[in-house]
Amino acid sequence: MTKSIVTGAAGFIGSHLVEALLNQDEEVIGIDEFNDYYDPSLKLNNISHLQNHPKFKLIEEDMQFLDWQKLLKDVDVVYHQAAQAGVRNSWGRGFRGYTEKNINATQVLLEAAKDASNLKRLVFASTSSIYGDAETLPSHEDICPAPVSPYGITKLAAERLCGLYNKSFGVPFVALRYFTVYGPRQRPDMAFHKFFKAVLDGEPISIYGDGKQTRDFTFISDAVAANLAAATAKDAVGKIFNIGGGSRVVLTEVIDTMEKIVGKPIQRNHISKAVGDARHTAADVSRAKEILDFKAQVSLLEGLTQQWHWIKSLYSK
Repeated sequence: MTKSIVTGAAGFIGSHLVEALLNQDEEVIGIDEFNDYYDPSLKLNNISHLQNHPKFKLIEEDMQFLDWQKLLKDVDVVYHQAAQAGVRNSWGRGFRGYTEKNINATQVLLEAAKDASNLKRLVFASTSSIYGDAETLPSHEDICPAPVSPYGITKLAAERLCGLYNKSFGVPFVALRYFTVYGPRQRPDMAFHKFFKAVLDGEPISIYGDGKQTRDFTFISDAVAANLAAATAKDAVGKIFNIGGGSRVVLTEVIDTMEKIVGKPIQRNHISKAVGDARHTAADVSRAKEILDFKAQVSLLEGLTQQWHWIKSLYSK
């Protein structure tokens, strides 16, 4: 039986991943420090239905201070999802938290992983933010990274550390560069969550800039499927993969789709462009398709509909 560790287990992607692993009858150790970047009660809500599962153990701790040697002794796979997220808060005084959570914590894990003889795979959650304003769209994994935010810088540093430990010590890492993941349990600071909540509250949504920016949106179940594939695909070790939803969409068109889902017009309030936001993102997923057999399954309309139902249930309690 496979035994896995999921860091950031109560977060958006981490909680879905824990659920999927338990559904596969795996033993799972979840690690989450429940920091206050957003309301910790939302994270508890993400994972509360799993708390009493006989094959799940949750450790509430900062991963920098755990005894990783002991934890990794009989673990097959680590899914390292924990990070200090968010582009806008990574400027100024907030930056120290990003270096601690994204670089230092990853290095602590890698240092233990190099001596973990049982470890078959370490799947690292990377991000499309490392591309910045990419010159090539869709972006493939070999273009030169050029982050436009301190957040992107720290995630790139952590990803490069993984590569270093793979090359120097054989740590079996795989990196997944997520492109804007959305769906139920999405963080409250992320656009779709904020937009749908504004609709519920009868308030206008805030759009940065002209609304013509484009994103490659990835539904949560597709991101989870990519993780499960990355943990087992035989030629994946040492490689980096883009994980995208398969279509690049203009933000204003996304809001038009949301209007169809909620059944009424959405008021829009344009505000100045956010510093550190890439103008366009689009994923070339051909490598993930070839090696991980990855193909996004959920359309934007279907995924947004699921997120709307979840938002309504979350805030009607």
